[in-house]
Amino acid sequence: MVYEIILAPEAMEDLEKLSARWRSTVREALDAHLRHQPALESRSRIKRLRDFRRPQYRLRMDEIRIFYDIREQTVEVLAIVPKSQAAAWLEEAGETQ
Repeated sequence: MVYEIILAPEAMEDLEKLSARWRSTVREALDAHLRHQPALESRSRIKRLRDFRRPQYRLRMDEIRIFYDIREQTVEVLAIVPKSQAAAWLEEAGETQ
């Protein structure tokens, strides 16, 4: 199954703030990891966030964290943040269960 990837307006802003090198890396990661199996958890890349209703998942790409939800055949990217800001973003924007 192929998933459609939609970037929330906030995620688009986050992506635009990144350098060209990181934007390219993020786009490749979105396509490689979220296009076909966005819920496939792994030790190094994808993690289901257990205590959160939203975002449901986190994709780790080097020093970048991508937070997203899955709905039917759609992956909605909520935020693209540096590792150093990930905890603060989750505390501010994350919805706990």
